[in-house]
Amino acid sequence: MTLDMITIQPLIALIAGILILVMPRLLNYIVAIYLIVIGIVGLFG
Repeated sequence: MTLDMITIQPLIALIAGILILVMPRLLNYIVAIYLIVIGIVGLFG
């Protein structure tokens, strides 16, 4: 089973949404990490 960005993005969004609901202070960190990961994958993937 290969994981590509089409499969990973909804999973990351779901996990981030749950974490934001549980701990709203994590919103800034989750958004920043998500954008960094998407940027790195976009550049090198």
